[in-house]
Amino acid sequence: MDNFSFYNPVNILFGKGQIASITAEIPANAKVLVTYGGGSIKTNGVYDQVVSALAGRQVMEFGGIEPNPRLETLMKAVELVRTEGIDFLLAVGGGSVIDGTKFIAAAVPFTGDPWDILAKTAPVKDALPLGVVLTIPATGSEMNTFSVVTKWETKDKLVFSSPLVYPRFSVLDPETTFSLPQKQISNGIVDAFTHVMEQYLTYPAHAPLQDRMAESILKTLIEIGPKTLANPKDYDARAIFMWCATMALNGLIGVGVPQDWSTHNIGHELTALHGLDHAQTLAIVLPSTMSVRRSSKWQKLLQYAERVWGIVNGTEEERVNEAISSTRNFFESVGVRTRLSDYGIGRETIPVIVERLEKRGQVALGEQQDVNPQVVEEILQLCA
Repeated sequence: MDNFSFYNPVNILFGKGQIASITAEIPANAKVLVTYGGGSIKTNGVYDQVVSALAGRQVMEFGGIEPNPRLETLMKAVELVRTEGIDFLLAVGGGSVIDGTKFIAAAVPFTGDPWDILAKTAPVKDALPLGVVLTIPATGSEMNTFSVVTKWETKDKLVFSSPLVYPRFSVLDPETTFSLPQKQISNGIVDAFTHVMEQYLTYPAHAPLQDRMAESILKTLIEIGPKTLANPKDYDARAIFMWCATMALNGLIGVGVPQDWSTHNIGHELTALHGLDHAQTLAIVLPSTMSVRRSSKWQKLLQYAERVWGIVNGTEEERVNEAISSTRNFFESVGVRTRLSDYGIGRETIPVIVERLEKRGQVALGEQQDVNPQVVEEILQLCA
């Protein structure tokens, strides 16, 4: 196991009616900006609960944050915050709204072009405090330091991370998810599953506790995913799924172990170029990444096959093949297709993606930095 430092200060407020608890979490004299996406929170009761909890405070709103939040939209919020002297942000939504709000929090006090935070890894030295009311379980952004933002003008989708954008608190009320379309829950299942795989499916690192924690999340998603899709108002199933998605990327299972993230790097390009949902890109890329990189992941693939899928019969190669097929079949079973052709995307996109990654210097991806442009091309050819 590698050396590590683990710190996560997010106060999780989990369960029914917990939106009311934000009253005690936000300073009484705060001037609050509530950020959200397309406005569904105003039809499902979440907005009314938030307004009630913020009674007596100065509150403004900024809606319209897109899936895969756009820099151009977020900068409008930055200007609003600066102009109005807002000093607390409350993100009400899923990963895109939270990611966008983290960027706003970092951009407001930033000197210079805030895009440099992502494009040039400019250090974040200060950030506004923010809280979260989670409505779409998927990304784990409610309990981590990551933010993914797209510059629409150039079709660049980039990531930054800073401990200064940890949410002060995150409300996880499973009932806020009852009205979500099936597609968003399906995407969330795939997203959480792949987050775990990026931290788990690498090579043995003498970290059996982290391995078993990761495997428990994977096995729980396999069990609970179909249940929560079949009955969206099953509180217990939705609560279990919601907590899985948070635990998948709050940092705990990734301490002291190698991590991959090449599937995400490639997937971001598919979203930027073709507008696919983030989870759709992961469902396309992960099975092919597992197949192409099987030699470097061999021992963990065999462990994954046995511990997660119960595959113990056959040769090692047969077990590895079955584990990869089981992963693809699971994604398909929860409603997320796994081929580029399923989304009308042809092989002509492959050299474009390879070139974009090369231009950004992303030429040594993966836990062993062995995912070079040739390997990316091989993975994408298998995705077709």
